Amino acid sequence: TTIKTMVVSPNYSCNLGNVESKFLFNTSYSKLKVPHTIYSSYYTPLLNMSKLKISGEMVDSSITSTTTKRPLVNYHSTIWGDFFLSYTPQLTEISSKEKHEHEELKEKVRQMLVESPNNSTQKLVLIDTIQRLGVEYHFKNDIETSIQNIFEESQQSKNDDDLYIVALRFRLVRQQRHYMSSDVFKKFTNHDGTFKETLTKDVQGLLSLYEAAHLRAHGEEILEEALTFTVTHLESMGPKLGNSLKAQVSEALSHPIHTNLQRLLARKNIYIYENVESRNDLLLKFAKLDFNILQKVYQRELSELTRWWKNIDVANKFSYARDRLVESYFGAVGLHFEPQQSRARIMIGKLIAIINIVDDTFDAYATFDELVLFTNAIERCDISAMESVPPNLRHIYKVLMEFLNEIEDELKKEGKADRVYYAKVEMKKWIKSYFKEAQWLNACHFPKCEEYMENAITSIAIKLIATISLVCLEEFIITKETLEWVTSDSSILQASSVLSRLKDDIIGHHFEQQRAHIPSFFECYMKERGVSKQEAYIEVQKIMSNAWKDINTELFCPSQVPMFALEQAINPTRLTLSFQVNDFINTKGGFKDRVFSLLVDPIKI
Repeated sequence: TTIKTMVVSPNYSCNLGNVESKFLFNTSYSKLKVPHTIYSSYYTPLLNMSKLKISGEMVDSSITSTTTKRPLVNYHSTIWGDFFLSYTPQLTEISSKEKHEHEELKEKVRQMLVESPNNSTQKLVLIDTIQRLGVEYHFKNDIETSIQNIFEESQQSKNDDDLYIVALRFRLVRQQRHYMSSDVFKKFTNHDGTFKETLTKDVQGLLSLYEAAHLRAHGEEILEEALTFTVTHLESMGPKLGNSLKAQVSEALSHPIHTNLQRLLARKNIYIYENVESRNDLLLKFAKLDFNILQKVYQRELSELTRWWKNIDVANKFSYARDRLVESYFGAVGLHFEPQQSRARIMIGKLIAIINIVDDTFDAYATFDELVLFTNAIERCDISAMESVPPNLRHIYKVLMEFLNEIEDELKKEGKADRVYYAKVEMKKWIKSYFKEAQWLNACHFPKCEEYMENAITSIAIKLIATISLVCLEEFIITKETLEWVTSDSSILQASSVLSRLKDDIIGHHFEQQRAHIPSFFECYMKERGVSKQEAYIEVQKIMSNAWKDINTELFCPSQVPMFALEQAINPTRLTLSFQVNDFINTKGGFKDRVFSLLVDPIKI
């Protein structure tokens, strides 16, 4: 129900801004089986925690009897163990030589950026390369200034007949929240609106147009056509290309820039760039060195997190749940990769790991009666409420309270302890959404699409992650208005949550339906609309496409919400979209390789 898998169901009609989205997905779902033998007396039709009274008999120790039948799942244990404990401060120390060389190269790259003429092909390509290689964070102000100038001069731009340059300029400008009309592509189309076949000979132009099309908003038919046109031709030409171009095309089709987290793609992009004949070796070396330096920072943090995890004694106290600390930290690095974002990165790594345990507690361990007590205690959100929690759930309750207390203690040092209020608000909403699912399962209730999605966009925890990210970030001025915004029902947060929920349902649906579980959006949609699995899947893809348009529309609209705050709403969804089927369930395959690539193996310089 959260980061472990992210899912949605099809034909649900959901208004996001000016768009009408529809959801759908798979298998016929006949009857929910309830495996919990104690599910009975405490079912509450409406989720109103204030009405859940705790009585002495509800905390009876018999609730935790070993004879209680539980819906356990046999997850494999962590594949990492104490691996990262070996990364001591001495081993991960960044040498003075590395620091000096890094600083020297950084200034040379900055000089290249500043000296290249505004709106020139050289400037556009350099900005694009810097972003792809994952080192943009060193030059944020310079790049913002450059793109502002590019946008202002775009009316007098040269090279307007070069598809590669026109599309690259369009994407860079829109990424920076400037609205550039998609009419700039009309000159590349025929009278009927289709793109000219002569463009199929320009592979770099097609790639550039393909990436630009992902920033389309509602009603931009020319960009819809651009996406179809480029995907069709890029897929067909793949086998005929040389190795370097083939790698670029394959990576672009798998991981479009706008919908992915660039830190998770940086290493692959460095490898691709290394094989480009026109590469800038100075920039390449800087990117490699920067990657390796950051990797040492991550290794040191992960060593500390491993100690924290061992102190919680996850393997013994939560043997029923997924032990996925390293994978969770991997996700946190994707969201907050810059060195100065250490606090947010560490706390989000902890949060995602805890989310998995809470998710499994609700889905694969606790009985309904136990969850009533647990949810009621969360509403109080205080360690003093732990006595009212069933003994077997006190460990996870304590972990949640200590997590919030740790955030509060950190913020007190800066006189910002009031921020933790927003984290608590979102945590309560998130737990309530899990409890509602438990109510549905207990009552064998098959929700309608709209009912399912209304709850699912909270249970997916995008808003929880975004809120705690903003609460913990140190480098920005976080106002009360920004925190009020992230805990509101803004359209960009809604769209982001819809995307994540649908993706989660897609990658986790098969596993979830092998045991007693609420229906996914797919089942809800198929039953409500009377359609097949394939029809539902097609509709889900349409919904996800519309959700991205909602996000893009918000980005281009004038707003008091700063860009860094909007990124906290979008990036958790980009993280979700990067996961494959059952990544958080079976981590022994490709996911392990991704972790090694980002957190273990340095790049040879």
